[in-house]
Amino acid sequence: MLLSKAIVYRKHNFSRMNFLLNCIKRLKSSQQWLSRQKADPYVEKAKMCNYRCRSAFKLIEMNEKANILHPGQSVIDLGASPGSWTQVAVQKTNADGADSSKPKGTVLAIDKLQIFPIEGATIMSNMDFSTIEAHDKVLKALNGKKVDLVLSDMAPSATGVRELDKDRIIGLCYMAIRFAALVTRIDGNLLFKVWDGKEVPILEMDLERFYKHIKIMKPNASRSDSSEKFILARGFKGIQKPIENSCYNS
Repeated sequence: MLLSKAIVYRKHNFSRMNFLLNCIKRLKSSQQWLSRQKADPYVEKAKMCNYRCRSAFKLIEMNEKANILHPGQSVIDLGASPGSWTQVAVQKTNADGADSSKPKGTVLAIDKLQIFPIEGATIMSNMDFSTIEAHDKVLKALNGKKVDLVLSDMAPSATGVRELDKDRIIGLCYMAIRFAALVTRIDGNLLFKVWDGKEVPILEMDLERFYKHIKIMKPNASRSDSSEKFILARGFKGIQKPIENSCYNS
C-alpha cells in the first residue's frame, strides 16, 4: 500500500515538474519575443505609419526594387490577415481613390481568418482561397476580369518540426500558384513567400513553365534569423499544361 502511494506521489511530482518546465519555456519564449519586438525598428515604424504589422515594409521594399505595384492595377492578397500588405497594395494602386489624378485600382484581401475593414479594399474573411466557391466569388467581385498581381505572405503555423513545416509552406506555395494561374492576366505577376530549403529550386523550375522571369528576393525588413525569402514570378504565359507539384511526384 505504501509502495503504491509512493509511486502515485512520484508520478504526480513528475507531471507537476513537466508542467512547470513547460510554463518556464513558454514564459522565456514570450520574453524573448517581447524583447525582440522592442528592439525592432520596423515594429515602431509600423505603428507610426499606421500599418497593422511590420511586414508592410517587406512589400514596400520589394516594390521599390521591382516596381510591381502601380495606380489602377487589380491585386489579390492571399492569406491577407491582419492586412498590412493589403494596406500597402491599396496605397500603391490608389484603390482608395486618394489621388484623383491617378487611375483607381482594385484590391481583394482573402483569408481564413478575420480581416478588419481596410478602406479601398474588398475583404473576404473566413474564406479558403483554394476552394471553387472562393474562386467563383473572386471572379464575381472582379466582374470576370483577370488581375495584374497576386500577393501571398502566407506561412503555416509552425509545428516545431522543421521538415514538416517546410513541406507545409511548399504546399501553400503551390496552392497560391494554382490560384494565380486561374485569375491572372497574361503578363501578370505573382509574389509569394517561401522558406529556404532544397525544394525551392524545384519550385523555381515549375514556375519557369508559366512565367517569363523568376527572381528571389530577401528584403532588409525580413528578420536576420528568418529563413524566409520571396519569389517574384513575372510575365505570366498562360496555362499551357496542368500544374503539377514536382516535389510530391518525385
